[in-house]
Amino acid sequence: MGGAPTLAAQRYWRSSFFPYVYYRTTDGFTVAAHYGLNSPLGFVERPEPNRAAVNLDAGAGTAGTWFFVADAHAPVWWDGWRARLTVAATRLNRLGYYGVGNDTHYSSDSANLGAYYYRVSRTRLALRATVQRRLLGPLRLLAGGALVHTDFRALPGANVYKTDLANGTVDSGTVPFTDGAARIGIVLDTRDNEVDPRTGVFLDAVYASGTGYTRTTAHARAFVRPVRPLVLAGRLAVEDMGGHPPLAAVGEMEASELPFVAVGGYRSLRGYYEGRFTGPGKLIGGLEARYEVWAVGDALQVKLVAFYDAGRVFDPGEAVRLTTTGLHKSGGGEIAVRVLRNALIVAGYAHGADGGRGLLGLGWSY
Repeated sequence: MGGAPTLAAQRYWRSSFFPYVYYRTTDGFTVAAHYGLNSPLGFVERPEPNRAAVNLDAGAGTAGTWFFVADAHAPVWWDGWRARLTVAATRLNRLGYYGVGNDTHYSSDSANLGAYYYRVSRTRLALRATVQRRLLGPLRLLAGGALVHTDFRALPGANVYKTDLANGTVDSGTVPFTDGAARIGIVLDTRDNEVDPRTGVFLDAVYASGTGYTRTTAHARAFVRPVRPLVLAGRLAVEDMGGHPPLAAVGEMEASELPFVAVGGYRSLRGYYEGRFTGPGKLIGGLEARYEVWAVGDALQVKLVAFYDAGRVFDPGEAVRLTTTGLHKSGGGEIAVRVLRNALIVAGYAHGADGGRGLLGLGWSY
């Protein structure tokens, strides 16, 4: 029979495999491989990148970092439901650690302080599951849980982590730390495209209860297109933690999909190293202008980006609030290349008070 194809009628899978190599100043060269199974949406116009996908990534770096991540994501496999399951075993052997608090010091002459003065080795085993149910239109209810085992290892020589472990800033009773956490939340998503949004808003609010602590997080992202080649994007996010959160939990910010390192790094404050500022309360914001300079329909698009980021952490016992006081700021530019529906690569440069940093991301910062 004729008519538009339905989602149920188009279900099929296609696979992909490719090796890749990349370089980071902290991890050196990393050799990795990716294997993916993807169930495309075909010609159905929807904001999701695919019906479902299973991705396996594994790699190892010259500085001792290694990772294995299995991620299964089904945004529209079942009508009205979306689910995600992630299993990961990782070691970040040169993770940044600069102390706890919003005013932690950084010396650009750190080589004379020791090769690993601002570094710690973190090994993590994680299982994370999230289910979302559509309530009404773009409004969804979220529930999920995670089981995470985290261990920190001091690197040779003098470093901030050893000092904080010795003086009790880092509780030795929480190293290693096994965390069982449950999450509930709501999501409002009106984006026209989840990978490369041009219009719409994305709002989520999540409450999590972990082992000995609680976490309340809210994100707001908005996208407008005043003229066809230009998209303006903005983000504001805040998080407050109660109880006695360990370092293993404090260094990340919760989200409806996957958590990310904050504050500092590509996802939270470009221009600063990952984990540059650590605290139980977090505030981050940003503005972006994304301008399309060349396109071949929806098959290939090239965009130039200008951005401004700001963020800070709040010390234990300090009230989390919207404020312009104590913000760390950065700005810069990027070039983004989008291929087909769900592949986006971003590279650029950001500059903050600590100096300049190169950027590389698979997807927008937010």
